[in-house]
Amino acid sequence: MDNPSAIGLDTCLDYLPYEMTVGIKDVKDAAEAIFEFNKRIIDAVYDIAPAVKVQVAYYEMYGWRGMKAFADTLKYAKKKKMLTIADAKRNDIGSTAAAYSSAYLGQTPIGGKPYTGFESDFVTLNAYLGIDGIKPFLDDCKKFGKGVFILCKTSNPGSGQLQDLQVCHGDVCHGDVVPDTKTIYETMGELVSEWGSELVGKKGYSAVGAVVGATHKAQAETLRKQMPHTFFLVPGYGAQGGKLDDLKVCFDKKGGGAIVNSSRAILCAYKTEKYKGLAFDKAARQAAIDMRAEIRSMNNE
Repeated sequence: MDNPSAIGLDTCLDYLPYEMTVGIKDVKDAAEAIFEFNKRIIDAVYDIAPAVKVQVAYYEMYGWRGMKAFADTLKYAKKKKMLTIADAKRNDIGSTAAAYSSAYLGQTPIGGKPYTGFESDFVTLNAYLGIDGIKPFLDDCKKFGKGVFILCKTSNPGSGQLQDLQVCHGDVCHGDVVPDTKTIYETMGELVSEWGSELVGKKGYSAVGAVVGATHKAQAETLRKQMPHTFFLVPGYGAQGGKLDDLKVCFDKKGGGAIVNSSRAILCAYKTEKYKGLAFDKAARQAAIDMRAEIRSMNNE
């Protein structure tokens, strides 16, 4: 991939320039302003970055009007030929997971015709419920040529509270006898690899990917070695503290196998000293170009 980066449209009103918020009186105005902001960001970066990641929480808090902005944002990005990642982190028991999958990856029959809920190519998942909550998504990946990214090692500071815990992988695990232990994130990595084994494409990577944060370099390096056929979605770069050196371990030896997400560092670039004086969309474009250059320099080392 020439530019393995995704622009995170985790958009809230605080990110919008003053002139776009001064006339807002109600939630309808807010949702419309957010969508207009997103459109201008997409127009500025679609020829630079191949994908957008749209975080649904930033739209849900505005109710159905916010969800309309979410749906319209995905549709607009698709119109611009960008790959769309719905960052929804969905999961539930099988029947409910099937409904979620129909919303984000599949179709729902209405009046004898297929209805597409959201125009997303990928959706993020939380696999805490195990295979029951994942299988409907796998089925729709096969049927509709879509993909998923399952949380393995997340970028937040407190992720180690659970994800770094050691768990037993053997018949005996008591007293001083510990036959085999792995962390929870490594265990999840094994499951993701297993679940995606039948969906490996021509490039050697599965449609079942993993979310692996840029802020935990050692763990990311472990997972990259453990999961040679798994594509990584890498959050945490930029505003969350992930550095260029942290990213390199997420890629394979050929510089592939991962896509790096940046949200606030792109959306709010116009507020920084580096891009001072540029309109928000012009600043976002330049920040996306600079990010592309950084990733390319890393892969060319």
